[in-house]
Amino acid sequence: MADGGETTTATVVTLGGKGSSLSPSSLHAVSAGTARVRVDSSARDRLASSPANRTSPVADFQISFPPYFTEVETRASLAVLLNKLLVSGRSGTGAVLVDLISDSLNSAEGYRDFGNLAVTNEEVSILEKAHSNLYGISALLDHLSTALSTTVDAVAALSCEAIKADVAVFNLMDSGDGFVSKDEIGVSSDMKVLLNGSKLVGKVESEAISSIPKVHATLRRVVKSVHSEVRVYLNSSVKIQKIGSTADGAADDVVNVLWPLADVLLRIGKNSLCRSKMNLDAIAADALKTSLTGMFERECVRMDDMENDKKVLVNAYIGGDFEKFVHDLYVLCGCVWKIVVWEAITAFVALEGSELIEKGKHEEVNGVQSDKKSEKKKKKVVLGRGTAVLVQLIKDRFQRNGNGDSVSLEKLVKDLLLFLDTRGPEFDHFLNKVKDIVDSNESRRLPKLPKGTRDFGKEQMAVREKAFSIITEVFKKHGATALDTPVFELRETLMGKYGEDSKLIYDLADQGGELCSLRYDLTVPFARYMAMNGLTSLKRYQIAKVYRRDNPSKGRYREFYQCDLDIAGQNVRMGPDYEVIEVLVELLDGLNIGDYEIKLNHRKLLDGMLEICGVPPEKFRTICSSIDKLDKQSFEQIRKEMVEEKGLMAEVADCIGNFVKERGQPLELLSKLKEKGSKFLENEGSVHALNDLEILFNALEKSKCINRVVFDLSLARGLDYYTGVIYEAVFKGATQVGTIAAGGRYDNLIGMFGTKQVPAVGVSLGIERVFAIMEQLQKDQNQIIRATETQVLLGFLGDDLPSTAELVKEFWVAGLKAEFLINKRVMKHIDYAKEYRIPWVVLVGERELSEGVVKLKDFENAKEEVVPRNAIVQELLNRLGAVRT
Repeated sequence: MADGGETTTATVVTLGGKGSSLSPSSLHAVSAGTARVRVDSSARDRLASSPANRTSPVADFQISFPPYFTEVETRASLAVLLNKLLVSGRSGTGAVLVDLISDSLNSAEGYRDFGNLAVTNEEVSILEKAHSNLYGISALLDHLSTALSTTVDAVAALSCEAIKADVAVFNLMDSGDGFVSKDEIGVSSDMKVLLNGSKLVGKVESEAISSIPKVHATLRRVVKSVHSEVRVYLNSSVKIQKIGSTADGAADDVVNVLWPLADVLLRIGKNSLCRSKMNLDAIAADALKTSLTGMFERECVRMDDMENDKKVLVNAYIGGDFEKFVHDLYVLCGCVWKIVVWEAITAFVALEGSELIEKGKHEEVNGVQSDKKSEKKKKKVVLGRGTAVLVQLIKDRFQRNGNGDSVSLEKLVKDLLLFLDTRGPEFDHFLNKVKDIVDSNESRRLPKLPKGTRDFGKEQMAVREKAFSIITEVFKKHGATALDTPVFELRETLMGKYGEDSKLIYDLADQGGELCSLRYDLTVPFARYMAMNGLTSLKRYQIAKVYRRDNPSKGRYREFYQCDLDIAGQNVRMGPDYEVIEVLVELLDGLNIGDYEIKLNHRKLLDGMLEICGVPPEKFRTICSSIDKLDKQSFEQIRKEMVEEKGLMAEVADCIGNFVKERGQPLELLSKLKEKGSKFLENEGSVHALNDLEILFNALEKSKCINRVVFDLSLARGLDYYTGVIYEAVFKGATQVGTIAAGGRYDNLIGMFGTKQVPAVGVSLGIERVFAIMEQLQKDQNQIIRATETQVLLGFLGDDLPSTAELVKEFWVAGLKAEFLINKRVMKHIDYAKEYRIPWVVLVGERELSEGVVKLKDFENAKEEVVPRNAIVQELLNRLGAVRT
């Protein structure tokens, strides 16, 4: 029953021993009277010794408790006080008090008033600073909330089956992007384990179900925080408290730890109460539903009661009555426990109670023998593997208590209240059983994804394939050819091309003398390909995965697709730059993701700005990396990094700050930067950049793309290889995913791998972030995605594979997208077609074969007709052709 180093038997908690500690569960057992206290003999002897400097009793002291404390709360406080005396007292201190308190805790008569006690100054110090009332109830709350965090999952799982809830929310997986909390994933995983294999869960939607991962995860986080602090409260010595610490200061510490528990308990109770009412509605037998509803309304806590309890504890906190605060929180916790128990009762009755109770009534009237013959055959109920164990555990209890196969409603409710009483003898067995289920189930041993990666289901792949098709068509429209390169390159190929981001490159283990790394992007491999093959011009596109050892976050993965278009070779000035931006606009418009903007700058203009501000040339690239973070951090943070970490003068950083604030309509800002007296006109590189941008902006204006572009001097792009125009596309909708595309000119990169300098410019679409936007838009618009393009389902009513193969092959030869299903039950074919939204179904059975016909079902118009077997292919082609036109 004790934790850590406690020396215990099944019913004894030993305190004061070497390495022992008082745990919340042990304290709960002592306070409930289910465990006795034993003081370690060596600790007792130490306190009883009488050194020469033993101080005689100097004062009277009375151990008192607030009048509203229950017997359990009082015993918990005494247990804490006993432990504090044992861990804090020196030789000759506290022995009498220890005997007095331990005898009181072990007395069958319970706590009695000790009256005035003669104590020493040191004993007074311990008694006053022990804060046993606060710590005792805190430990009770720790124990109860810990048990609640496990119990509420199991009970909610029963409710999901009772109300046939939609449990898709529990499919929450660790996508590796850091956006979903580990506790939410843990709750979802446990719920899936409990409901694994259930045939009862369905499509009933409710916020009380969909909020389970978030609310229960919050409870888990709060419980962990409370538990870590309470263990310290219980076992720390009074003498090690901070000098000058007051009772109020210690009370503040306790209250600050417990305050979040009040909020989450209220949310747990609210959701549990809602599920309880849904369970009542799910009870099939009207008489049983009416009876249980009456009991529920009389005995279960109401939402108003919990709200009032919360107000009371808030008032206690505001008034500084912290002992009252923890007491009121303990009361609130008890109310929530009662609601959760009633949820268990209503769920169990909805699932199994009707059969148990109605069977008992029937047997009382007709006798067991006669009734068995007249019972109707009932459809077998298939519970989840975890919930089935819990239901059987409850049913076994009824059997052990002599109830046989039947029980009255009153008896059932009474037994379940006792069964889930945390002070009862069977509750620990129930709790351990739940833990065993979620810890030992085979789904716990399933493999998991690495961080920053994810799988894509059939619906997601349908969306991705459609997007890739749109992107490929745009690339081909502009005359680009496809290229594929290895997923890994020689490490020397990749290093020195990405600036500070080089640390994000994945290195591979040495496999035969070559040091290799996974590709970071598609641009460097393209440059390597150009140089290796001696090419001087190429317009190519590539859609492939790249890898970055980044910290996963929403929209940021370690493995993801890039869709690149690059134009290499000599060309008219700014011609390729214009076309790449035109392609980017066509891509984003074609994907129909919503509003976006393309931020644009010029690397030579940026370098000119740094030179004007006085940045040393050797620091250009590292300062560019800092400026590149301005879309994620404030300038004050970037300024601090440039000055304190990168050694830039403060006035230089301030000068940069004045420039990077400039952004606006391209031609207007360009005109401003070219005005007489502009410092940019004094810099050769800046003048070249401004002339480039003038040509580019005029071309974009003529092609009606300029409205999508923003000239932004804060855009830096941290990669080392950029030499000219740089740009980023940023989504402006509700889904915050950051940059969705980027690129620029890199005239020197290809030359790094060969003898020829080949100018090039390109753009890369961050398709994973685009997918995140598309998926959210589909959710917002309640769009249903077809995972397949199947046009017709051939349903054969029987088991004749050869006949099925003959007809379906005719469909395929004719170019129809067709599937076949062989099953004797018509509804299997209908349900399959509905699930996959297949518009046409051809049904063939033995009768149709003998008559030379088939049945053609049109799902969209809810029509069915008979068509000659030899005409069905042409009929389908005609119908589908009509649909296409």
